[in-house]
Amino acid sequence: MNNIALRTVFPLVLLIGTGFFSRKAGILKSGDQRVLSAYVYYFALPALFFVNMSEISYTREVLKFMFAGILPVLMILIVYVALRFIFRFSNNTLYLLIVSTVFGSLAFFGIPFIMFAFPTGQGERLAILSTASVSTVSVIISITSLELYKLGEATIWKTLKHVTKKLSRNLLILSILSGILVSFLKIRIPSFLSTPLHMLGGTTATVAIFMLGVFLFGRKYKNIFKAFKLSLLRMILLPCVAFGITRLLNLPNLESSILVLMYGMPVAVSMIVLSERYEFYQETIASLILISSVGAGIYLNLWLWLLGYH
Repeated sequence: MNNIALRTVFPLVLLIGTGFFSRKAGILKSGDQRVLSAYVYYFALPALFFVNMSEISYTREVLKFMFAGILPVLMILIVYVALRFIFRFSNNTLYLLIVSTVFGSLAFFGIPFIMFAFPTGQGERLAILSTASVSTVSVIISITSLELYKLGEATIWKTLKHVTKKLSRNLLILSILSGILVSFLKIRIPSFLSTPLHMLGGTTATVAIFMLGVFLFGRKYKNIFKAFKLSLLRMILLPCVAFGITRLLNLPNLESSILVLMYGMPVAVSMIVLSERYEFYQETIASLILISSVGAGIYLNLWLWLLGYH
């Protein structure tokens, strides 16, 4: 399996399809996906982030890579806010654009995809590092947008209070920051702890992609054309912005390619849960996740081809 398209598409189709048909066959019931989601969110991903972030030496090159990772999402946010004032579209439209663009499935989809495409230790390390830097900023922006949507005319300070409270309990952000702190303090995690953490984190890719198929089964998909147009923001716009920034910063080819691919990942499947919790365009978000997730095997491989990986 030297062909990169086979290495990425076949595992994705197999795992997503298995999850989907496990629901169709009645092996898993409605609501069982919450158990899988809880396992990945509370155990596998925190272990993956903590142990890997603690083992990274934060050199100038690493910090440059992390800085390059957060620039595209910040630039897009500034552009959207500027367009809001120029064209005077509604705040709700602004929030939909922001969430549809910045809240990508870097952890649940991105890390597995990069591991399939670049099955090396460096590929996995860069995938985790980019996810840690980009997701921290993206989650803050997305949760803030959803809180603003929910609270309506509430003051920005009230919204920030809600967001700060939520983020202070976010295990993914806490595990990332804890891992970075351990690295800076030069604390070495003993093998009897690091080994089970690596084992736990190593289950992330398989369970996360399988869970996507479970989530996609049995949902209502409407506003397909609107969702398709929104999906182009992550399929085309954001990767193009990331490509330009990585070239301006003269990042090595592999680092640049991984950042471009990460910004092309589908909208996070957890947005299904968040859209229901915040009553935020539920049917459009479900269709958006379906289109971007199912199409990912095609358009991400087109990006790989454009980046020189055949």
